[in-house]
Amino acid sequence: MKGRDISFREVVQGICAKDPRYDEDAYLFLMEALDSTVKAIREKEPEHGRDVSGRELLEGIRAFALDEYGPLAYTVFAEWGIHETADFGAIVFNLVEAGRLGKTESDSLEDFNQVYDFDEAFRLPFEPQEPPEKDGAAGKRQRG
Repeated sequence: MKGRDISFREVVQGICAKDPRYDEDAYLFLMEALDSTVKAIREKEPEHGRDVSGRELLEGIRAFALDEYGPLAYTVFAEWGIHETADFGAIVFNLVEAGRLGKTESDSLEDFNQVYDFDEAFRLPFEPQEPPEKDGAAGKRQRG
């Protein structure tokens, strides 16, 4: 075993043993969302480097989660122990501490605090919408 690279999954298992707040799948999801975010940013800005801000990552996570899980995103995150954007910050910084992600001097956990509300981001898009009132119906009531 000496000299062999530790797999990402093994790193995550070690992190989860020390910090059991989040499911292993949350870490795997975050890395997929990061890759998706970087690709989306590079499509818009080809010169953009690999470094992504906390806000950029969180917006990418939102888009990726809605695409991957749709109306189940909120529930999936809850099962993984994720209830707010700060939880993603904790996951990112656990990966930084484990040497699997880098950070700049300006990156901090606070970058992830209260960036968006989970209800608004992951439930509201799937709530039934009130049908628009028909003009004719409103006119009939007034005459009645």
